[in-house]
Amino acid sequence: MTRIALIHATPAAVGPIEAAFAETWPEPDLVNLLDDSLSRDRALAADLTESMYRRFDALGGYAVSIGADAILFTCSAFGPAIERVARAAAIPVLKPNEAMFAEAIARGGQIGMLATFEPSIASMTQEFEADAARARATVSLKSRFVPDAMAALLAGDRP
Repeated sequence: MTRIALIHATPAAVGPIEAAFAETWPEPDLVNLLDDSLSRDRALAADLTESMYRRFDALGGYAVSIGADAILFTCSAFGPAIERVARAAAIPVLKPNEAMFAEAIARGGQIGMLATFEPSIASMTQEFEADAARARATVSLKSRFVPDAMAALLAGDRP
């Protein structure tokens, strides 16, 4: 059986990702790893700190040590730390926004992105622009932070 480690920086991500797997690919053994202090610490920091990088390294190493066949990070505010884990791991390591960006870039034109976590906008914009440049796509991204969205998600208010 395929084991996938889901690494979360907020408890708001656990339910939706489990529901998505249940609907589209229920077979894997999902293992949830949560360090909810990561999102709190990231909200207070201007950028990723070395401590955050080390915590991501530790979470990735733990996922490998429990026999994960792949890792899916579910918080997009930590792109460079996720990339560092991917370079060190011998298993696939995915960012949560990869498929979304590929689909948006394939559509082209002007893309709107709503963010529930403001610190994610800068790194996601950089990733989007790099992906678009590699694809030589004519596309632009406009992002907006929705201030009350994360609190609503944590309170169980989901669309």
